[in-house]
Amino acid sequence: MQMPFASHPVRRVAAAEGISVSRTWPHTIPAVRQLLTDGLDLGPGVTFLVGENGAGKSTLVEAIAIAFGMSPEGGSTGARLTTRASESSLSRDIQLTRGAGSARWGFFLRAETMHGYYTYLEQNPGGRDPKFHELSHGEGFLEVLQSRFDSPGLYCLDEPESALSFSSSLALVGVLDELAKGGGQVICATHSPVVCSLPGATILEVGDWGLRETTWPDLLLVQNWRAYLEAPERYLRHVIGNEPDRP
Repeated sequence: MQMPFASHPVRRVAAAEGISVSRTWPHTIPAVRQLLTDGLDLGPGVTFLVGENGAGKSTLVEAIAIAFGMSPEGGSTGARLTTRASESSLSRDIQLTRGAGSARWGFFLRAETMHGYYTYLEQNPGGRDPKFHELSHGEGFLEVLQSRFDSPGLYCLDEPESALSFSSSLALVGVLDELAKGGGQVICATHSPVVCSLPGATILEVGDWGLRETTWPDLLLVQNWRAYLEAPERYLRHVIGNEPDRP
């Protein structure tokens, strides 16, 4: 149910006026089709989108970030990083209902374009940023988290765990928790059972069915990881051929 007096940055995402579902991509993705048909209410705090590759979770996060005013290649609402346009047209097909008096600042972190974002920061210096290109991939991610994720606003994250170790992923969970407690709103697409384990977060499972709210123990992702860690040989025998006999 839509919350008319909510003050978080984005309280609803729906089809823009005059837009209907077409038979072309990305409208053919079930999750996108459901959003355009039914709309999607977003609460305060953290919302995770979890699903397989191609399910549409990154497409949704990207479109919401762009519609909010962020660069499609990442950065804050003030950044204008552009190298090669590859984003979908979905951001032009949706409209955001914003919270009354909510923060207008936002940050879009997407793993695949972080290298270009580091270059952008070096070319547009401000504050006391380190030389990101001299840090490891994971160190750079953590530095961005520590220096940019510190105020109310909308934070869109696309698979942030790609550069993070287990312990760093846990650190990210702590950052997201602090953001939510400080009035930030987070929308995060992830494949990580660690990242999406944050207590109190909303979890939307994305797949052929579209979008469905679920709990962490009921996620297919969590069930598959548990089964694999208990008996990896049950999975590996399907992807690794038998070793040939040696003379």
